[in-house]
Formats: sequence, structure tokens, C-alpha cells
Amino acid sequence: MTFSLLTVAYWCVFVACGLPYLAAWAAKAGSFGPRDNEHPRDWAAKQSGWRARANSAQANSFEGLPFFIGAVVIAHQLGASQSRLDMLAVAYVVLRAIYIAVYIKGIGSVRSAVWALAFLVNVAILFLAR
Repeated sequence: MTFSLLTVAYWCVFVACGLPYLAAWAAKAGSFGPRDNEHPRDWAAKQSGWRARANSAQANSFEGLPFFIGAVVIAHQLGASQSRLDMLAVAYVVLRAIYIAVYIKGIGSVRSAVWALAFLVNVAILFLAR
């Protein structure tokens, strides 16, 4: 299998799988002081402010992945319009990247609105096939 066989939507799945790791990196980036590599979750649980929000964004991003992956695979299997599927998948990834950014910034109302939009895009992907 070559990379050229992957659709834009499948590439979006790949990118979406990386977003939680980006949020985790943000939570840990530039932190000074000891990090307990034996108990990293304990260290993360003691964080506050934007680091805690980045860690929460990581968790939420992992939680949202199964629905997105499933919706894209189902849409492909049911013969959805590829251009519409690609457009919606890109929209989902962009919204989730914005979600992580506003989550880290601590803008709760915008975060909730962006989460809802991404969820609705995911529902649209699921029901895209005829």
C-alpha cells in the first residue's frame, strides 16, 4: 500500500491521532523541576493552570478519536461523496486543533462551542453516506 492510496479523510484521521500528543507535549513543554517518569500521571494531576488544561485537552482528544475514526471508516465503506467527506474531515481536524488551543488558553465558552461544532461535523460525517 502506498501513501497515495490514502484519501484526505484518512490523512485527517492520521493527523487527528497526533493531536492528543501535541496537547501532551504542550502540558510538559518547558516545565522545570522534577517530573516523575515512574508515576507520570501523578505529576500531571498536580499541575495547574494552562498545563492542567493542556493535559485535559489531551484526554478529551483521545476520547473523541474513536467516534471520528469510526465515522470516517463507515462513510468510506458506505460510499459517501469523497469530496464532502474530505471537506468535513478537514473541518473536524481544524476545529479540534482550535479546541486544543482555546482549551489551553482557558477560554471556556469558546472551547465548548468549538467542541460542539466538531461533534456536529463528526455526526455529519457519520450520516454522509446515502
